[in-house]
This record gives sequence, C-alpha cells and structure tokens, in this order.
Amino acid sequence: MEEKREFSHRSVLLYECMDGLDIKPDGIYVDGTAGGGGHSSQIARRLTSGRLIAIDRDEAAIRAAGERLSEFGERATVVRSNFYELARVCEQMNIEGIDGLLLDLGVSSHQLDTPERGFSYMSDAPLDMRMDKRDGLTAFDIVNGYTEERLKKILYEYGEERFSASIAAAIVRERQKKPIERTLELSDIIKYAIPPRAREAGHHPAKRSFQAIRIEVNGELAVIEPTIRDAARLLRRGGRIAIITFHSLEDRIVKQAFASLAEGCTCPRSFPVCVCGNKPTLKVITKKPILPSSEELEENPRSRSAKLRVAQKL
Repeated sequence: MEEKREFSHRSVLLYECMDGLDIKPDGIYVDGTAGGGGHSSQIARRLTSGRLIAIDRDEAAIRAAGERLSEFGERATVVRSNFYELARVCEQMNIEGIDGLLLDLGVSSHQLDTPERGFSYMSDAPLDMRMDKRDGLTAFDIVNGYTEERLKKILYEYGEERFSASIAAAIVRERQKKPIERTLELSDIIKYAIPPRAREAGHHPAKRSFQAIRIEVNGELAVIEPTIRDAARLLRRGGRIAIITFHSLEDRIVKQAFASLAEGCTCPRSFPVCVCGNKPTLKVITKKPILPSSEELEENPRSRSAKLRVAQKL
C-alpha cells in the first residue's frame, strides 16, 4: 500500500537553490513544495534562530517531510496546504514577513513512482492523478466527462500536444463503448490515436497528454502567478523567491510574473509619463534560468528539463 511506501524524491538543483535563496541564519523561509523534505532540510540546516515553514498538499509528502525535519525541532514546521494558500498559512502562524520562498513545481518522483497514484503512463493503475486526495476532481472524471472540444483544448494548451484533436476524438470514441478506468488503457488509446511515425520519435506517445490531464486535475498553472504576487508582498527587503520549473508553460508564467513585478509601471508604452504609480517590487537575479550541471544530469536524468529562476525583493 502507498502508506507503507518510502517517500523518495531526489532534490533537483539543490545547492543552486540554496545559493539562490541567499539564506540568512535568522530568517523566515517557506518551502511551498516540501516533498520528501530534501530542499527543506537543507534550508533548516542553514538556520540558527530562523524558522522554516514546509508546505505540501500531498499527505505522503507531509509524513515524509515531518520525519525528515523532526531533527530540527521547533525550527521547522510542516503544514499540509497548497502553496497557493501561502498568505493564509503565514497569517495563521502570525508571520508578517518572510525572507524567502522556494517552489519546486510539477509532479514529484514519489508520485510518479507510486503506481496506484495514477500519474504514470508506464504502470497500470486507476485514473486518479490527484496530488491531494481530498480534492474531488480526478483524471477519470476528465477523461470520461469532458467534452471532446474541452479535452482537445487541455491536451493542446497544457500538453502542447500537436495531435490533440485525434487523441480527444479517440478518447470519446472509446469511452462510448465503456468508461476508461485505467492508466495503461488510456495510454494505449493515446498511442494508437497518433501517426505511427510520431509514436517512434522521442518521448513516450502518452507523455504530453498525461501531463496535460495532471495539470488540469491539480489546477497547477493557475496558482503560480498569484502565489508569486503574494510572496512579493510578504517578502522583506532583500528576501528572495526561487522557483524550479519543468516545462515551458510553468517557466513562461514565472518569467512573465517576475518581469511584471520588476517593471512596476503598467501604463501603455504610448503614454509619455507614468500615471499608474506602480513601482517595481522585485529585481530579477537570473536573467537566464539556471540549469542542472552535467554531473546532476548524469546522476538524475529526471532533472534534464529543470530550470531555476530567482528574484529579490527591492
């Protein structure tokens, strides 16, 4: 059972994140995606009188992070929540300002490697894909309940799948015979919905579609930009936000949110002077994203698409 499975997740860009956060021993830091506690434990290790708040929405991650961070006592607090609730969590803990926020976006190795969670197109399991089992919407609901047009839209927008139309049509055609209930069942439908030549090229034919459905199930993209804005308000001067992304959609949102907060003024460029009065609140530290080293890529192939961006409160 999942409850007995050890939570294992290799922390990506670990020391690059620590450098990016520029940790103060007496600062208050939030790891919004605690996972197995890899990044969190490294933050806590660098604190003396400071404090770490480790947040995750996944029950298994909360258990694992709690065990890993127990050695730090009151220096580290584990909270089960969505990082989108950053401001509320801080308010409930009487924290008025923070010195850093770390987000490691996307699905964890543990979630992928736990077949019964339904994230993987390589293992047979019920169609679930929920990061938080308390949420109502599942992959089964999307695959069997969304209209063909809506399926096509999320596959194209969230998976950047060029064969989204034929995949959506195949899903609808098959579910009319009987509900699509299993991951390998869906994987096969996707595989045979795309041209044979495309099946043989590059990644697994179901990879993009599974990514798209997972993003829809967990509402992953919609929460990134508001969280960055909340963090920018909560950050003390000199505090930093460090965010790891794993695909272009996430990276684009982070890049644009950082740029917007670094620019400040929202007036049309045609205006001769600023009338909005908005001032820059962030300074972008990483003009280009930080990528994994060749050593990390060799040790952990799953890090190959990771990008780290960092911004600092002015």
